Amino acid sequence: MSPRQVHPIERESYRRLRSRVDTSGMSPLRRAVAERVVHSSADLGYLDDLVLPEEPVLRAAAAALADGAPLVADVEMVAAGITARRALCRVRDAKGDPATGLTRSAAAVRLALAEVGPGAVWVIGCAPTALEELLRLDARPALVIGLPVGFVGAAESKAALRASGLPGVSNISEKGGSAVAAAAANALLYPDLYTDPQFLPEENS
Repeated sequence: MSPRQVHPIERESYRRLRSRVDTSGMSPLRRAVAERVVHSSADLGYLDDLVLPEEPVLRAAAAALADGAPLVADVEMVAAGITARRALCRVRDAKGDPATGLTRSAAAVRLALAEVGPGAVWVIGCAPTALEELLRLDARPALVIGLPVGFVGAAESKAALRASGLPGVSNISEKGGSAVAAAAANALLYPDLYTDPQFLPEENS
């Protein structure tokens, strides 16, 4: 993948972010994920709220994506926010089952898993039930970006992700959403932005 050109507004946004908080002590991809989440939300509180895996886990996920691993989103807003490549989203094709409590988002996870199998990167930014369903299945993911938002089930589903032992990006609180989930995925798809001197020239002078 050729390096993406960084718009001056984006470069200035990161300059201002880094003028307010020092992230230089973080390892490269952990910093990339954290900063892109903050950049997408203008919420510095994520720096204390995010729970990130160790650097080798993120590097393995980024390498898997570079090698063509499937990328799955829980809703179309998440898929639309992932700019480097197409993400699979089956929520339009899914049907929930009120009699059993199966939500449409959970049904979409089942459909997507049947299509992609193990080794995918899952990006969940809307529905806690999608994350809960993924954890119930034998998905064997390369990484789960679990950042659903909401007052019902969001914090609990993210705690369950952390307890599962699966490689995952999550946060502690109820906040989250499509924009921050997509931002975390984009950080893994564009890791060159965090080593390229043209991104923040003043830090490399």
